[in-house]
Amino acid sequence: MSYLLDTVVLSELRKSNPAASVLRWIRAQKSGQIFISVVSVGEIERGIEKIRKSDSAFADKLGRWLETLLTVYGEHILPVSTPIARRWGSLSAKLGNDGADILIAATALTHGLTVVTRNVKHFAPTGAQVLNPFEP
Repeated sequence: MSYLLDTVVLSELRKSNPAASVLRWIRAQKSGQIFISVVSVGEIERGIEKIRKSDSAFADKLGRWLETLLTVYGEHILPVSTPIARRWGSLSAKLGNDGADILIAATALTHGLTVVTRNVKHFAPTGAQVLNPFEP
C-alpha cells in the first residue's frame, strides 16, 4: 500500500515532540511508499509567508525545513496533472467544496493512494481511503 501525507501530518513531523503514534507509523513505512502533493507544498509556503509578518526568524527556520522536505521527497512529490484536475473539478462540484483537501483527495484517488491525515472528516465525503496515524 502507498500513502499520500496530508499537510497536517507533515507539520506534525516537523515538531520537536511529534505525536508518538505518528512517529511509529511513519517509521514502519518503506520510503518508496510515501508521497506528498504539491498542494501541501503550497499550504506550507502560505503558512511560512503568513508567519513571516510576525516572526521572520521562525519563518526562515520553516523555510529551511521546507527545502529539506523538498529534497527528501523529491520524485515523490506529486504534481496536479490533468486527470487530477478533472477529478478535483468533479468532486468539488459534487461536494460543493473546492478547497485544498479536495485537491489532495483527487490526487490520492487518481494515484490509488491512501490519504494519511488527522482530518478524516475532511476527506470522508470524497471516497478516498483515509488513515489516521494520530489514533493509537
